[in-house]
Amino acid sequence: MNILILGSGGREHTIAWKIAPSDKCRNLFVAPGNSGTAKIATNVPVSVTDFEAIKAVVLNNKIMMVVVGPEDPLVLGIHDFFLADEALKNVAVIGPQKAAAELEGSKEFAKEFLYKHNIPTAAYECFNAKTVEKGYAFLDTLKPPYVLKADGLAAGKGVVILNDIDEAKAELKAMLIDAKFGTASTKVVIEEFLDGIELSCFVLTDGKNYKILPTAKDYKRIGEGDTGLNTGGMGAVSPVPFADEAFMSKIRERIVIPTINGLQKDNLPYKGFVFIGLIKVGDDPKVIEYNVRLGDPETEVVLPRLKNDLVTLFQAVANQTLDKITLEIDERAATTVMLVSGGYPEAYEKGKEITGLENIEGSIAFHAGAQVEDNKIVTSGGRVMAITSYGTTYQEAIKKSYQNIEKLHFDKMNYRKDIGFDL
Repeated sequence: MNILILGSGGREHTIAWKIAPSDKCRNLFVAPGNSGTAKIATNVPVSVTDFEAIKAVVLNNKIMMVVVGPEDPLVLGIHDFFLADEALKNVAVIGPQKAAAELEGSKEFAKEFLYKHNIPTAAYECFNAKTVEKGYAFLDTLKPPYVLKADGLAAGKGVVILNDIDEAKAELKAMLIDAKFGTASTKVVIEEFLDGIELSCFVLTDGKNYKILPTAKDYKRIGEGDTGLNTGGMGAVSPVPFADEAFMSKIRERIVIPTINGLQKDNLPYKGFVFIGLIKVGDDPKVIEYNVRLGDPETEVVLPRLKNDLVTLFQAVANQTLDKITLEIDERAATTVMLVSGGYPEAYEKGKEITGLENIEGSIAFHAGAQVEDNKIVTSGGRVMAITSYGTTYQEAIKKSYQNIEKLHFDKMNYRKDIGFDL
């Protein structure tokens, strides 16, 4: 069949890399794609939120499956758009419907879902511009650090953690009154700080059945030792060494099963990936957040460890026959290190030529913010490229990634040299 992937990042290049070899995929398209997807698929210059243009691509190319990479089209209801259109309703869409995508679209909605289904998470309250004074009072009841989350989508930058109460109150005002994150911070969730080590759990569900994919841990801060500003992610490791069988059993029983059951009880139609951001507090897992798609850069370590044909898995999701599939996982560890533009996550320059890709050995370069211009590969975003490697241990894998990074160059190239440091 012909397949379309929506998105342009490292996640989408990884999905394309995994789908392209499948004998079930005839022609592969990516909209809008990047320099990496251009080598293994046909890039289509269409925005992920332009549903009418996507419809034209689907009909013109006889596409029978659409895999949604980023959150925006899901939160805007692309799955519902397909179901409501006579010409599109038989196309399989991998990604939840709009009602379920609110798990990522609204932090408040997600917290209410967690509380309703008794899934362990941090205590919280939600505030708006009219209740900002109550927000200040609630902050006074908490111990530092203070966690403030913009309710809506803020491209991974809407969470602020501060140690000073006055700074926290000023930040709350900036979000609610001064619209720091635009409409995303019309409402702000304030929650208790959970002290522990984070990890990501990825679940693939057809709405009834589910499969837990390999665990991963990503590194969000720009600086070594987890310092500096939050980014979209600077690297990832899979599996997570401390997520042993006993801990995974707690995740499954206390979090995954109640989540899948909760989706059914609340009539939230879901065919796709559930990303569960977790924190290990003591010996117990708690939910920090839900995302309704694969994470990036975790995708670049999770999918390479999946031995199954990805199209077969997606067909099972579409047909609600995921219970008939047995997951096959590569025993090796996988790690990825993100190369970013100088200045990221703040102001940075684009259009820098990337050289040395032909010298990479034993690693995979997943392109993210990179495009082809005048037959050269140049930077086009903040996170430029993820260098993924396998190893019998994550230390061996990470060493390989760093060895290959030394062969690559673009002006002001930056990356963290301590991925996996806390494990």
